[in-house]
Amino acid sequence: MIGLGVADPSQAQHDTLVVEDLTVAVGTVEVVHRVSFALEAGQRTGLIGESGSGKTLTALAIMGLLPEGLSANGRVLYRGRDLLAMSERELCAVRGDRVAMIFQEPMTALNPVMKIGEQVSEPLRLHRGMGGRQARSAAVQALERVRLPDPVEKMHAYPHQLSGGQRQRAMIAMATACSPELVIADEPTTALDVTVQAQILELLVGLVEEGGSSLLLITHDLPVVANVCQRVLVMYGGHIVEEGSVDDVFGEPRHPYTRALLDAIPSLDEDLPSRKLRAIAGSVPGLGEFPPGCPFRNRCPRADDVCAVMPAIEGSDHRAACWHPLA
Repeated sequence: MIGLGVADPSQAQHDTLVVEDLTVAVGTVEVVHRVSFALEAGQRTGLIGESGSGKTLTALAIMGLLPEGLSANGRVLYRGRDLLAMSERELCAVRGDRVAMIFQEPMTALNPVMKIGEQVSEPLRLHRGMGGRQARSAAVQALERVRLPDPVEKMHAYPHQLSGGQRQRAMIAMATACSPELVIADEPTTALDVTVQAQILELLVGLVEEGGSSLLLITHDLPVVANVCQRVLVMYGGHIVEEGSVDDVFGEPRHPYTRALLDAIPSLDEDLPSRKLRAIAGSVPGLGEFPPGCPFRNRCPRADDVCAVMPAIEGSDHRAACWHPLA
């Protein structure tokens, strides 16, 4: 199960990852606030919200890859072991092996001076102890699984010699080479055309299903989450403001922010030229500029004085952090 409060310890044995009170700060300014959720083994979960909501920082904190100057507190339990309490050496033994991340922009995530084959085979050598020849053979198989054209030839190519879609396939091959139990995909289809996006998402879902992996998919694209994921976390201002099954959250949203996100999606059934697209009032505040209490209250039509205090979590499986939830 995925929860907004501290995860139920009795569920821990069924969960791949349990995040408890995760806080990320820049100096004394908190940018992610006591986030708690759990990822069930084999489950696909979407993490959605506007840019600046804290989604990527949450993922980087889980992976132990926060940029210099940012710190994380709380607990991130993988199979009962706290990733935040691990040394860098201990983290390196888990990262890329049992827990892997697909980054938003492969051109910056891939090493520009290393050939694709070297990069895909590296986790196999480090985590599986394979020799050079065996690792190269397994890397070719990994590139074949992601349907990269001419995988043997691409083994000798540098990232800049591949198209954007091909680089993302190589990134996915590298991330899934060791069959991790958890894959975090941060906007894996950014800057790709619609056809390639669909291919990459289909590929990613197939790979995690084949390996029985859990997937945390970070995206702005709500229709993608509806098609790919079983559960969804809605994030705004560094807080998880709603969570539940995709059907519940998208079908009957309880938080005004979730409703606003859904309303902003154009419908193919509507005559778009005859109406203006609906936008969320205002804009996402800058770092340290969110209002106290509910972070959405300065943009919310239902907000009043009570919203100056962060609301308690209401609900069971489908929950929202709102004083005035939608019916």
